[in-house]
Amino acid sequence: MELTDNKIKDILLRESYISPENVSEGEEYLKENDTNFVDYLLEQGLITESILGQALGEYFGVPYLDLAKIKVEEKILNQIPEKVARNKKVIAVKKTARGVKVGMTNPEDLEIVHLLEKKLGARVLPYFVLERDFNNALSYYRVNLKEKLIDVFEKTKEKELTKEERDDLLVRAVDLIIELGQQNKASDIHIEPYYHKFMVRFRIDGVLHDILEGPQELKDLILSRIKIMARMRTDEHRAAQDGKIKFKGREERMDIRVSIVPVSSGENVVLRLLSTQNQEFTLHDIGLKSEDLEKVRKALEYPHGMVLVTGPTGSGKTTTLYTMLKVLNRREVHISTIEDPVEYDIESISQIQVNTKTNLTFAKGLRAIVRQDPDIIMVGEVRDEETASIAVNSAMTGHLVLSTLHTNDAPTALPRLLDMNIEPFLISSTVSVVIAQRLVRKICPNCRTSYQFNKKELKLIKKEKNTVKSIEKRAGRKIENIRFYKSPGCNICSNTGYMGRIGVFEVLYLDEEIRKLVVENASSDQIRSKARSKGMNTMFEDGIDKVLGGITTLNEVLRVSKL
Repeated sequence: MELTDNKIKDILLRESYISPENVSEGEEYLKENDTNFVDYLLEQGLITESILGQALGEYFGVPYLDLAKIKVEEKILNQIPEKVARNKKVIAVKKTARGVKVGMTNPEDLEIVHLLEKKLGARVLPYFVLERDFNNALSYYRVNLKEKLIDVFEKTKEKELTKEERDDLLVRAVDLIIELGQQNKASDIHIEPYYHKFMVRFRIDGVLHDILEGPQELKDLILSRIKIMARMRTDEHRAAQDGKIKFKGREERMDIRVSIVPVSSGENVVLRLLSTQNQEFTLHDIGLKSEDLEKVRKALEYPHGMVLVTGPTGSGKTTTLYTMLKVLNRREVHISTIEDPVEYDIESISQIQVNTKTNLTFAKGLRAIVRQDPDIIMVGEVRDEETASIAVNSAMTGHLVLSTLHTNDAPTALPRLLDMNIEPFLISSTVSVVIAQRLVRKICPNCRTSYQFNKKELKLIKKEKNTVKSIEKRAGRKIENIRFYKSPGCNICSNTGYMGRIGVFEVLYLDEEIRKLVVENASSDQIRSKARSKGMNTMFEDGIDKVLGGITTLNEVLRVSKL
């Protein structure tokens, strides 16, 4: 039986997981937004994935399987062809003495169960899996696109090829480079020219990896193909160019932002892959824990004020802003944004692209937006005094303003606005919450193992007294008795030990006491001290909680956060 929205509502209502009010509010929300009831519940924090999965599993009479936390056996996985897995929404994960564990979005489909038992030669043990988890788990199927790409490179060297055949191979080569990037969950593809070759490199989970080398004779041809796809000038080799590609790969559609810059050995290409899946995050998905999530939700419910997200470039600020916009996007409000660049197109939101050639800056764009009768404004970045002044005044005059700043932590954002000549009373009156964040790589769930520090490791870590003290306080026990997690690497995570990223956060909510400190021109240290006394966790502490929960590693948290 297919789980329709109405069926899910009935199941959750009957078991009192949600209230009738949740259902009626959800139905109103769904009328104005292109989503489903499950995503609405998760996005609004009305239920967790674990509770939802358990509730629906109980309805089917089978256990719930969290695919993000189970180790998938590659040999068993590949016994079910990917095409069958996609069509029937089933995935084989593990062989046990009793049979093969198979995740299913519809465990009542006895026909596919019988077929799988014949295919696997073993008893099938059905488990319920959420459809969104199943879709993510399909990434375990990995076609060796790299070998196909190398094969295409080799074929282009054949002398008897016609022009049409060579052009077809070049089209295929560029498509395979992008599809390989998609498959590896790369955020950026770098095509770097050298005098005798070119190098393809992927940025995966924030780290650059060498993927393969290409022959020198294909360097200019592949560059020309990318320029054509991005509608750039193919005869321009001395100036930087920017463009955009809409690409449909084997996994999904995506927008690709293209940047080409001349360098000494040719032209350097960077393709930013903007996956539509990134728009499906909820505030919970990005890593905000319940108490911080509540502070953010409270700020977003205000009809006016300012929400600031801070952190360095590449810390996930834009994803956090877009996730907030998704929560706020309703038909009864008008949302306008000014961005550089517009990373994702969102239906029913007015998005303006900064354009320095036409003198459309953040400040000028923001002035224009205010005259467009918006309820909610998103400013990609507060870069200067003029933009800061307009944004703060907009928040004072009945608008909810979302924006970003470049500061190291949340308390520093408030003095940073003072440096931009914003009056203390204006900051105190407008800023509702400041979110500081970094991104850490998540441990690959497929090869994750637990461990305790050995004597040598304990000796090293104990030199960092503050770190040890924080870890022991969060864990409630001595560091010698704490189990940590790591991944040795497997085929699923390309032997990196990591898969995906999640945020570590520091959420500063401005209550009356914090606002008073701002008016008194308090330093960031004073603001931090007061906020800590009122329960604010630092990014490091949030990271340690994620380490203890087996989400990331201690090395990752130490890499991105400071005590």
